[in-house]
Order: sequence, then C-alpha cells, then structure tokens
Amino acid sequence: MTYVFCNKCGHRNPPSSAFCSACGSVLDILDDRTITLAKSDPLQDALGPNDDVRVDLGDIQPGQAILVIRGGEDEGQYFELAGTVTSIGRSEDSTITLEDITVSRQHSEIHHSAGRYIVRDAGSLNGTYVNQRRIDVAELSQGDELQVGKFRLVFLESAEDLS
Repeated sequence: MTYVFCNKCGHRNPPSSAFCSACGSVLDILDDRTITLAKSDPLQDALGPNDDVRVDLGDIQPGQAILVIRGGEDEGQYFELAGTVTSIGRSEDSTITLEDITVSRQHSEIHHSAGRYIVRDAGSLNGTYVNQRRIDVAELSQGDELQVGKFRLVFLESAEDLS
C-alpha cells in the first residue's frame, strides 16, 4: 500500500485520503512525486519552516530504494539499498555504518529480492523497529520508518516502483 504523507506535519495517511487525519491539512494529489520529511521534534520548529528534508522520488533509480536519515545532525543524508543484502551496524564492515553506541556492531540487515525489501534484526542489543514496533523480521513499504539505535531512517522507493 502506498501512503500519502502530509507536507505540513509528515503524518502517514491512507492513499484515499484528501485531508490529513492528524492536522487536517489538504493532502497532495497521488501523482506528486516529492515527499517532505517534516521535523519530528516540535522543539526544532524554531529553526523555521524551510528546514524540512525534501526527497524527489524521481531522483531514485528505478528498481532501487533509499534510507533517508530523519533528524539529528546527519538529517537528509541517505543510503542507497543497491545490493541484495545491505548490512547496518556500527562495524566498519557494514554496508551502512552508523557511528553511535546505541547501534550494535551488526545491528540489522535488509534483504532485497523479487522487488521486496525485508529487514531482519541481527541480534542487536537495542532492537530494530519499524514504525515504532520492535521486529525480528518485517517487510518495508514506502514511507516506513526504520529505527536502528538512535537513528530514524525513512524507507523510500523510486517513483516508477509505485505506479
């Protein structure tokens, strides 16, 4: 299922929604290929309305997906999920290295097969979360939030994959 994200508050809404169920704002049409990752911390609102992270789905290569860091000093940085297995952890041997003590050396893995992205916890101490639920294994969908340690990453696929 492809969700519609509110450009004002970032809330994820069902695809048939015309208005955001969290703030009531008018939602963009489904053909809009730009997603805005609004600030998730209300204290950051003092920085101004133009500091949200904007991602154009058309910039993602067809058949590919990315993880975008949401919040913190690395906000907006993204990682391509190009291989069949993407390892995430504190180890320098990881495909995606996240340097923080809250991230295990081998924290989790994302497996890409037949157009599906499956995230698996690799026995991490702090757990792996998808949309704020601790998981052992879960399939990632457009806009899902993956939490690894203190890092919150948003999963996005190319616009062509959503048609």
